[in-house]
Amino acid sequence: MKINIGSTDRIIRFILGIALLGLFLLEGPVKYVGIIGIVLILTATIKFCPLYPIFKINTVKK
Repeated sequence: MKINIGSTDRIIRFILGIALLGLFLLEGPVKYVGIIGIVLILTATIKFCPLYPIFKINTVKK
């Protein structure tokens, strides 16, 4: 795995991840949107997004 998530991208993913994780506490089907928050926090932590290579995206400054 090659790092493909830059620092700004990581901060945005982490903030959105925490916000979406808050939806996990709600009732009903919107609760499952919180799982996306877990994915965003995980990708921000490991600095790799598996979808980025498919679309040839790299947000790391060179």
